[in-house]
Order: sequence, then C-alpha cells, then structure tokens
Amino acid sequence: MKLARIVLAGAMLVAAPSITLAQQSSTGMISMINRIDNFIVIRQTPSGTVGASGGGATEQQFAVAANLLDSVHAGDKVKFDFNDANGKKTITKIERDKNL
Repeated sequence: MKLARIVLAGAMLVAAPSITLAQQSSTGMISMINRIDNFIVIRQTPSGTVGASGGGATEQQFAVAANLLDSVHAGDKVKFDFNDANGKKTITKIERDKNL
C-alpha cells in the first residue's frame, strides 16, 4: 500500500507542471475583435523591466467565446487567461485593466 501511495504521489508531481502550464495569464491591448468568427487579436505586453520599450510586444490571435467579447472593445487594455491546446489559443477569462 505504501508503494502505491509513493507511485501516485510521484505521478502527481510529474503531472502538476503540465497542468499549471495549460492555463496561462497575460496582459495586453486589444488591437482587433472579430465578433462574427469569435476571435480577438491582442498585442501582448512584454515581460521585463519597467520602462521597457514596446518593440518586443507581439500580436497574437485567440479564439474566444462570444459572451466574453461583450465587455471589451478594440483599444482596451486587458488582463486575460488562456489555454494553449495543440497550438490553438483560447481565452477563458478577460477583463479590462484600468491599471495598464
């Protein structure tokens, strides 16, 4: 029985990093919203030091549920969570960020 617990605990430790990497958080500014096809393009804020230039920011396209698009507009600075499954990025939570 102890061996089974040890194996299970080891398996959970190995699986935990992949689970946490599945959901990611980021910030950025919405540069385009396509409400017909339910996708959004966000210029992500580069991580780094304060005062870093915007030259490192990248724009990425994300799939998003239609109901999440109701609260945001192009030009909004946002915080968002997304999943990256098989190269398809899908926003799971998005909100305007007044501090950005």
